[in-house]
Amino acid sequence: MSITLTKAAAERIKRHLSEREASAVLRFGVRKSGCSGLAYLLEYADEAPPEQTEFVSEGVRVLVDPAHLRYVDGTRIDYVAEGLSHSFRFDNPNVEDECGCGESFTTD
Repeated sequence: MSITLTKAAAERIKRHLSEREASAVLRFGVRKSGCSGLAYLLEYADEAPPEQTEFVSEGVRVLVDPAHLRYVDGTRIDYVAEGLSHSFRFDNPNVEDECGCGESFTTD
């Protein structure tokens, strides 16, 4: 099992985490949304609930709810700047289909 961050994503996340508590972490998962069913969820949290699965990538602690692991296991998170647009991008091997706008996805 793994969740990995590119250097660009880790730098962006570390910048946001530095404004929070020293123990701040990134929570990563999914929520029901969009026309395909699931959308990614990124949240900053000031503490790590014990039931979360923890990954460390590029020096960033990433927590995933065990119920979400089957949807996001193996995902690589990147941060991309294209012109005036800046966003996180997700390379998720579990995705079977995405909606036309790219905001939601389905898995098996």
